Amino acid sequence: MPVWGEILKEIGQAQRQGNPSPGDFVRRKYLTQLHQKRNRAVILYATKWTQSGNAVPPDLLSITDEDMQALMTVMHGIQEPALDLILHSPGGSIEASEAIVTYLRSKFSDICVIVPQQAMSAATMIACAANTIMLGKHSFLGPTDPQFILQTELGVRVVTAQSVEDQFEQAQKDCADPSRMGAWIPILKQYGPDMLQKCKNASSLSKSLVAGWLEQYMFNGDTNAKKNAKKIAGWITNHKAFKTHGRHLGRDYLRSKGFKIIDLESDPEIQDLVLSVFHATTATFDSTTAVKLVENHIGKMFVKQVAPPMMMMPQMMMPQMRPQPRPTPAAPVPPAQLSAAPPNPANALPPQP
Repeated sequence: MPVWGEILKEIGQAQRQGNPSPGDFVRRKYLTQLHQKRNRAVILYATKWTQSGNAVPPDLLSITDEDMQALMTVMHGIQEPALDLILHSPGGSIEASEAIVTYLRSKFSDICVIVPQQAMSAATMIACAANTIMLGKHSFLGPTDPQFILQTELGVRVVTAQSVEDQFEQAQKDCADPSRMGAWIPILKQYGPDMLQKCKNASSLSKSLVAGWLEQYMFNGDTNAKKNAKKIAGWITNHKAFKTHGRHLGRDYLRSKGFKIIDLESDPEIQDLVLSVFHATTATFDSTTAVKLVENHIGKMFVKQVAPPMMMMPQMMMPQMRPQPRPTPAAPVPPAQLSAAPPNPANALPPQP
């Protein structure tokens, strides 16, 4: 099985042979070979979120509505009715994930989501819309309980919808005693008046989408499809069951809950091809400014990049070349302009979530 170091050697060899984009060349080679092996369309969706290095803004790594443009780009020219979606993502917008599933399902009658390492949160939701999920021993899905990014007095915080609901429930019990109300006021005021309902709506939406997709696709034709789909959706969206949104759920655990899982190692050749694609992708992230790649087996690609950090270089000038300042006569200032203008509340910007 090609390991990461061997893929680096292959990329280095392609570079020495004069290939202008050695990382792209190696990655596309294995995407093509996977297509030939499985006779299915192949789309890679990967982000640079599990690699160390410079911090990348979360919105550049997340599933967003912009990804629809990426998928439209790589879907052009694909004729196959079945898809292998190689997915490596921390998650993102529930609404964007729903749109992606709707689009993919309008094009493909059969989808297998292949997870080379991790597909968490909203990416797990997309995996739940597949007919089958292919996982290795090192591959993981995650809980699908929604999260919110809040601007609070303590700074930007990420909170799960369920934890907010639980806090409001506990506050109702404690505040029956007026002496305890003072402890809850600074906690609850950071959420705003509509936060509780937003959390309930998001939790309900996540659960209903996962249940509907499992019933319609993964359990299609099963006798107890609706019952099993509802049970799994209730489990995987329940924050109380996992204690943390980042919990790693392995294939044996998922299989015991009813997911239809294919072992990546069941076909060594497919395992080699999938991991070669993934290693070549991580090498691209390490050696370029790319933070998100969406690519198909025929070479069409959408890349999200970050600007390289700007370096400030000291400038030295010869004395005779240094510009000389020109004296500017001071203009008289009317007395009315010396007083500070009162603040205008209409110009104040609200805090961003």
